[in-house]
Amino acid sequence: QVQLVESGGGLVQPGGSLRLSCAASGSIFSIYGMGWYRQAPGKQRELVATISNGGSTNYADSVKGRFTISRDNAKNTVYLQMNSLKPEDTAVYYCNADVVTGWDTRSYWGQGTQVTVSS
Repeated sequence: QVQLVESGGGLVQPGGSLRLSCAASGSIFSIYGMGWYRQAPGKQRELVATISNGGSTNYADSVKGRFTISRDNAKNTVYLQMNSLKPEDTAVYYCNADVVTGWDTRSYWGQGTQVTVSS
C-alpha cells in the first residue's frame, strides 16, 4: 500500500508565496516521475509541474517563472514552491507519483490541499 500526503496549502494574499509538500510512504521500491496538478471549481484537473527521477522539470505556461518543483529522493518527497501567487491560482492541488512497488508500477494521487489566493 502506498500513500501520498500533501501539506502546505492555505490562504494567501495576491503576490504572496506558499510551499507545498507531498510525501510518499508505504511499500516503495522506487519512484519515477512526480508532479503537481490542480483543479479549480468547475474546471478540469490540469498539470502544474512535473519532475523526473533525474530532475528534469516541466511546467504549465501559466506558472513558468513563478513556481518551482523539486524533489528529495531520499525522503520520497516532492515540493512546489509557489511565488507571485495570483487569484487564478486558487484551486485544490494534488500530487501524483509513479511508484514502483514489489508487485507493480502504478500512478498514485494524494488527497489534495486547498490553495486560496485572495485579498
